[in-house]
Amino acid sequence: MKKRMRVLGLVLAGALCASACAGCGSNNSSSSAGSTVAATNENFNKEGLPIAKNTITLNVLTTRWGSMGDTFTKNQWLVDLEKQTNVKIKWQVQSLNDWSEQKSIMLASGELPDIIIGDQTFTSEDIVNNQDLFQPMDDLIEQYMPNYKKALAEYPQIKKVSIFPDGKMYSLAKNLPSRPSVRNQPIINKTWLDKLGLKAPTTVDELENVLKAFKEKDPNGNGKADELPVIGTNKSLNLNLLDPFMEADPYDTNFVLESGKPVYKYATAGYKEGVKWLNQLYKEGLIDTEAFTADDTMDTAKNQDANTARVGFTYAWTPDALFGKWSSQYEAIAPIAGPDGTKRAGGDPDGYSSITGNEVEITKTCKHPEIAARWVDQFYTNEASIQNFWGAIGTVIKKNSDGTYELNDPPAGTSADAWYWDQSLRDFGPKYVTKDFQSKIKLSSKSGDGLKLEISKLGEQYLQKDFFPNNIMHTAEEYAEMPTLATDLGNYANATLAKWVTKGGVDAEWDAYQKKLKDMGLDKYVKIQSDAYNRYLQAK
Repeated sequence: MKKRMRVLGLVLAGALCASACAGCGSNNSSSSAGSTVAATNENFNKEGLPIAKNTITLNVLTTRWGSMGDTFTKNQWLVDLEKQTNVKIKWQVQSLNDWSEQKSIMLASGELPDIIIGDQTFTSEDIVNNQDLFQPMDDLIEQYMPNYKKALAEYPQIKKVSIFPDGKMYSLAKNLPSRPSVRNQPIINKTWLDKLGLKAPTTVDELENVLKAFKEKDPNGNGKADELPVIGTNKSLNLNLLDPFMEADPYDTNFVLESGKPVYKYATAGYKEGVKWLNQLYKEGLIDTEAFTADDTMDTAKNQDANTARVGFTYAWTPDALFGKWSSQYEAIAPIAGPDGTKRAGGDPDGYSSITGNEVEITKTCKHPEIAARWVDQFYTNEASIQNFWGAIGTVIKKNSDGTYELNDPPAGTSADAWYWDQSLRDFGPKYVTKDFQSKIKLSSKSGDGLKLEISKLGEQYLQKDFFPNNIMHTAEEYAEMPTLATDLGNYANATLAKWVTKGGVDAEWDAYQKKLKDMGLDKYVKIQSDAYNRYLQAK
């Protein structure tokens, strides 16, 4: 049946697939490499460089946010790698904006490029449901990938996120350098605090008093009651507002750990108490009345109002990402303590989003998996990783005579982050940086990744080390049931959240709400996540 579907998908794909799969797999490699396909073993060096004795072409697909383009392919390290390995890369770069439809067509056709890069390109679900399209990597790692094999041995967490339910690895993971541990910090308008003679809040009661002052005392000084103490985030609220009340869910899995077991976060006692507090803020006019209706564009217009700063408090990675020209008015503060005096910060002790799976797959279409494996393995060294995270040495990175590394200033008119994405694979793709090597990387604490590390220090002592991970693997049967459960339960929980925050009623309706969640399949959803989490814990 799957084969029939793939044939049908290939027929329907038409011109779209012809474009998306231009040169897919080694069919094109075969023509470009000529007789090298038939003589793979003779053309392959198991050790040293070049990898191929005669030049061969591999097709590599990756995805990028929005319209970032493919300038990263000119990264000098990649250019040099091509010369050193005799492996010419034909890049196929797809925007994530329309990738979902193209991905479905590609998987249905069964025609894939030789190598896939980036954890947003194919997910664990894509791989599990199309397992026959991807090479099991275990033997390739053992025979041809000493750098990745070393990473697996040194950092067991990398292996945990790579093992699929059948015990094999169909993809490779990454470990990014210099990542902050804390995901989002409380961000407050320091200019308003100073003008009103207030101190940064440390508890929910102090925060509530500060937000009242922001609303009532015209801190932006324009004579209008246009201050918005708290706004929404794309038709909802920033759920970090609930951090003082409940366990952390840093990766938005909708699950938290209580006594070591996964619990649906929208059904916890902490969530209930947090929602009651949000309703209190709403009744006092401290939450924007459009919090549950405004989209991203409307939120940005408020955060970056052309005439004056209007927003008082939020949670974010850094202020500059949200507030544009008003960024200098804002500063990160330490986590807010809940009613029980506990401060909590959501994040990852290994570095937020530092370790993720599915960064590289080698497909069954690839006729030279041993060459592909050795080419990919070149990325898993310290210097290769930093050059594929920020940019090449000599352009973005300066290597000092004492063996340390610094980042050069971006060109005028370009932000540091935009420059890094322009020059490298950035967050996507194969990387592994050892903990010892991290100490050689010197970053400015005033901007970019260095600023993220600096802000992270405010919350690190409150970081919750036990949280539900986002990289756990599910079986095909679990993937068949989970999306519907997650969507139905999530839609109901979010709609009820909006109602309870704006109109109240959480105490009176809590028991009926819990029953409704169970009727919708909550127990089944929790069992699926618990089974997957137990497999994750047992993976070695």
